[in-house]
Amino acid sequence: MSDLDVASHYNLPSEFPEEWPTALDEADESEEEPIQKTKSRRARKSRYFALERTPSDWRSNFGSRRGKDARENAQNDEPDPLGTTDSVHHTASIEQLVGGLDHLSHSIDQKSASLKVLVEANFERFVRAKATIDSVYKEMRDQGIPKEQSLAPRRSGHFRSYSGQGPQRAVSPSPARADARKNALTKESEFGMKGIRGPLVEASVKAEEVWGPALGGRDREQMLKSVVDTMEKQRDVYEIGSLLSKSIQQRDYDSVFEQHTRARTLANRAKNIVEQASSSRRHLTDHEAHTILAMGRMWMDVDQQIQSFKRDLWRRLNDAPTTSTTSTALGPVEEHMELIGALLELGVEKNPIWTWLRSRYEFLKLKIISFCERCKVEIEILRRRLAGGEAPTAQITASYLRLAPRDGTAEFPERLDTDHVIELWDCLQAFLTRLLSSQSGLLGEVLDFWEVAQSFMDGSRQRLLPVGFEGESRKHHRLSSENVTELETVVVELVNHIRESVLALFNDPPTEDISLLSSPIPTTPTSPGSRGVTPTESRFKLDPKNLPVPVPKRGEHWEGFAFWPPFSNSLSGAHYLSKFLAIVGTAASEMAALRPVSSAGPTSDRLKVLVSIVRERSARVECAAWSKDAEICKMLEDWTRDSEKRDLTKMPGLFMAFESAILSGMQKVLYIPEAMAKSGTTDVVTQPPAKLLQVVRAQFVSSVYKALSGLVENAERMSASDEENEWVISRPVMTSQAIDAALSVLAADSVDSHNRNVRILLTLSNLKALQAEYVPQLIANFETSFSVKLTEEGKTIRDVLSQIEARLFQSYTKPTIATLNETITTGITSPEWVPSTDRPDQVRPYVYNTMLTLVLVHTEISTTIPSSVSASASRSAPNMPSSLLATVLTHLLVQVSASLLAAFRARPSFSLAALMQATLDTEFIAQTLSQYSTEEASNTQSQIYVELDRRTTNEARAKLQAELGELRVVLKRLRDRTKGEFVCFRKTRSGGGSRSTTATA
Repeated sequence: MSDLDVASHYNLPSEFPEEWPTALDEADESEEEPIQKTKSRRARKSRYFALERTPSDWRSNFGSRRGKDARENAQNDEPDPLGTTDSVHHTASIEQLVGGLDHLSHSIDQKSASLKVLVEANFERFVRAKATIDSVYKEMRDQGIPKEQSLAPRRSGHFRSYSGQGPQRAVSPSPARADARKNALTKESEFGMKGIRGPLVEASVKAEEVWGPALGGRDREQMLKSVVDTMEKQRDVYEIGSLLSKSIQQRDYDSVFEQHTRARTLANRAKNIVEQASSSRRHLTDHEAHTILAMGRMWMDVDQQIQSFKRDLWRRLNDAPTTSTTSTALGPVEEHMELIGALLELGVEKNPIWTWLRSRYEFLKLKIISFCERCKVEIEILRRRLAGGEAPTAQITASYLRLAPRDGTAEFPERLDTDHVIELWDCLQAFLTRLLSSQSGLLGEVLDFWEVAQSFMDGSRQRLLPVGFEGESRKHHRLSSENVTELETVVVELVNHIRESVLALFNDPPTEDISLLSSPIPTTPTSPGSRGVTPTESRFKLDPKNLPVPVPKRGEHWEGFAFWPPFSNSLSGAHYLSKFLAIVGTAASEMAALRPVSSAGPTSDRLKVLVSIVRERSARVECAAWSKDAEICKMLEDWTRDSEKRDLTKMPGLFMAFESAILSGMQKVLYIPEAMAKSGTTDVVTQPPAKLLQVVRAQFVSSVYKALSGLVENAERMSASDEENEWVISRPVMTSQAIDAALSVLAADSVDSHNRNVRILLTLSNLKALQAEYVPQLIANFETSFSVKLTEEGKTIRDVLSQIEARLFQSYTKPTIATLNETITTGITSPEWVPSTDRPDQVRPYVYNTMLTLVLVHTEISTTIPSSVSASASRSAPNMPSSLLATVLTHLLVQVSASLLAAFRARPSFSLAALMQATLDTEFIAQTLSQYSTEEASNTQSQIYVELDRRTTNEARAKLQAELGELRVVLKRLRDRTKGEFVCFRKTRSGGGSRSTTATA
């Protein structure tokens, strides 16, 4: 290399400068300072240090030519000697380090000597190569720069100084030279790459589009192949998720449990792999890593499905009823047991047994409260609608009272009252049945709940339940003592809710607030009201804008009773109340038999109070209705004959059936035999209090009084309904002819209710039957049903019957007696009564008129009361009660005798002819009616002869004795002549002639 080249290379002013240019020192000052600091204040080199460098310095010097950043990077890339020595030779001794240093120095010296020889031998080549490289670099760097700028003094021989960062680069190039500079080897042009980067990127994108799929397909193929291989090895693992999903959709619990157990087993196996690797402090193999990843992905999928499945099981468990069953391969299984078993098999934190029991309690509590509140409002709305309507007439009520079962049958007809009343009674019965029935009611659900709870408490049901994976669910098989205590408490609480609901219905007045029904029940699966338990929801439609308003108080007996339908009769009341008391009593006994209730003293006592209050309230309102209906019993008389006892109307039988039905119902209300007969229950039905029995006792006697008083009213005055009843067949009133009297009796069951005498006769016959048969039977039934003696009441009732009978008897006979008395008095006191001949051979006309009147009475009675004829014929039998016909004719004979006595006393004296005429008249009547003669009549007839004897002379008396024989002949001839007319008075029995009173005369 020539001296000129060296001067040009190092920017020297001449080949042999006398001093180093100051400009070059200033330019290198900032670059040399950091170098000097890093080389620990290295001694200054000579101006020709580049020629004096050893081969070991070329690397650092060459690195310095790349600029400041490159130099720093090179220095940063060199390892820290102290750090390297500390990490590599941490345990080496000083001697070993010194030995290693000597060895290293010797090796470096050998290599440095070789490098020095190489450089000295090829120095000129190195210099020429360096000049060529610098020239090429300069041309590439200065591409696009004007030549005047390129002639600036050259800088120090560091590559970094050519980067264009000197003062001459402070001026930005003009836009015209921007394109020329884009390929310059500068930082701004990305060292010549800026111009071709865009085409290269476009070419790369095109190549990627063309060759990317082909090149990527192979990679994807390799990847998919490895995935398929892995999946084939872990095929069972990857199939668990799909099989589990399918099993869950099909609700195949056994398959779900199987897949879940497999998944947990495999997950535990992967966990064990990790734990073993961690404990042995070793890395996982590729196979183990792939296995763990596969197990993890599988378990994430399985766990997600199982958690969702568990949520569905929890939801279904909360809604599962106590008695619902599902069909499985092993037969029917209770739904809640199946769900609890599934949760225990899958493993849960909460106890599903306790959760289900608690949810069932909450459900039952809500169901009982909402059901009772809604039913209470429905009942009140029906009650208001009924109370706001028109009250039924007495005739309508009587038509239902006639439906009381007869002949001791216990079956009641379907319709005992109006449709609206029966609707409310049925609503009440449906409410009590659905609340208190142990088979189909809410109480039955409570009993089932307690039965299931008991089986869980004693652990009998847990024997059928799984213990879960590795026995993890065994802890849920036993209920804690706190759970057991809480179960007993909630059962008592449910019983109290039921008790309070029943008590509110029977003891509280009708509710005022009925707005609850205007808000519909939410139709959710767990909503109690959506399961069809309210009594009237199937046909009960409510218009919220047209709610019935409370009815003003009118003093009715039912206004204070929410459970009594307005205007209901006592017959339907006794029928339904006996059913209600049976339901309430039975339910109370079953509730008291529950162990938590029996052990809780106050609750058991409250159940007894419940039964007592329901019984007392029911009995009192029934007695009030009974009293009102007793006044309507007179409307039972329809003046038709009884089908079996033709001499009676249907009234006695209907009254007997009505009273018997009421007594039977009241006996069931007071004693509740259905509840007391239940086995396995606790007796909460106490004996009825004496005060309540006295109320029923007094009402029974009062009802009989009112019914009997109604009989007198019916007989003496025809009711307006009978006068307006077009279906009652009428006959002409009795005339003076016997044929007309016979026509007054109907051939059919109906009688002439317009004829007062017929009504009185039938009423008298009814009274006799009541006095002899029906009333004693009623008294006996009452004494048997209520275990009391009605001695005083029975005597009082019999006295009342006798008084009523005497009153009607006088009412019937008084007109006839007046007629007979007038006929006899007029006939005897008449001047024509004295015979014109000395020996009379005929009775006077008044005698025939008198006898004809008695014949008409006989005909009227015998046709109205047919059995009275046969009874009269056999009246002489001992202890045989006299018939009405015999009673009436006997009484009339006494009155006829009294009228004869009074008429004869009215005459001052009697001649022999008059004496014979009086004797003939008296004996004719006495012998014709001898069958009805009594001691009183005989005494009166004897008194007649005494009065006749007082009013005659001794001569007439003596002649009369002589004429008695002839008088007997005349009397016999007259009786034979008139035996056809008066055959009705003849005795039918054989033996003995007609009684004659002549001997006593």
